[in-house]
Amino acid sequence: MDNIRLLIVCSKNSGNFAPFIVDQVEALKKTGVVPDFFGVEEKGWKGYLKSRKLLLTKIELFKPQLIHAHYGLSGLLANLQRKIPVVTTYHGSDINDSKVFWLSKLTMMLSKHNIFVSKKNLEKANFKKKCSLLPCGVDLDFFKPIPKHIVREKMSLPLKDKIILFSGSFNNPVKNAYLAHQAVELLHAAYLIELRNYTREQVCWLMNAVDACVMTSRSEGSPQFIKEAMACNSPVVSVDVGDVAEVMGDAGGCYIASYYPEDIADKLQQALKRKKIIEGRQRIIDLKLDNQHIAQQLFNIYRGILDKY
Repeated sequence: MDNIRLLIVCSKNSGNFAPFIVDQVEALKKTGVVPDFFGVEEKGWKGYLKSRKLLLTKIELFKPQLIHAHYGLSGLLANLQRKIPVVTTYHGSDINDSKVFWLSKLTMMLSKHNIFVSKKNLEKANFKKKCSLLPCGVDLDFFKPIPKHIVREKMSLPLKDKIILFSGSFNNPVKNAYLAHQAVELLHAAYLIELRNYTREQVCWLMNAVDACVMTSRSEGSPQFIKEAMACNSPVVSVDVGDVAEVMGDAGGCYIASYYPEDIADKLQQALKRKKIIEGRQRIIDLKLDNQHIAQQLFNIYRGILDKY
């Protein structure tokens, strides 16, 4: 089997597909996958169910051999037809949010294979059949170190200020921005900016422009923010959420903190003062968390399903 016709089913209710899903699909193309997308533009589980007819039309036109759905609700939608086998990836919110968890459990039973991006989510799901532990990878050709002064000039950021990048929007309650603000206020000589309304290229620039990246989330799956920041060799401070501790390991310049602002501030201070080389990118390489390695593992999962189907 040389090529696999693969339909990606995922949310598009923000107007765009999630960048990490697009990156994964681009890497899959190099393995012998012929992909296409079906975007769900409605919101909520009722909105997903309303998309069934459109999905069936897409399947009839594209004629996929396999469907890969991202997030539990997309997986449930994809499984409302039973002719094409479905692989579903659970990214965290579909496991950690009790309102949709029961729907994700139904999706697990219906899917031919289930992929969990972190060990914590796999354990919480308590689903041991037809499943794999496989995080999303990073495009190491895109997220890479760039000299700080160059990107600060590109983004019109002060060259001498101490800037810390927060992992998302300040308005997202799951990201727990209040805790990050508390910690940064203890540093006095630094300020926090939110990761919001930037292009993909600007995200890479920011991760290279700032003095540290911080995550204080209440829950996560396998956060791309951490992996991408590490790929840029930015110092990273994070609470122990999702698979962050496993990804960071003992890489120099990467710090795990508790949920106390004083501890986060202390770790940020260490990050700001660090003079030695940051080891985040090498850690990502050593763990084989680049997109091509992840794509090859996905292809092997697809092929195994189709060989049996």
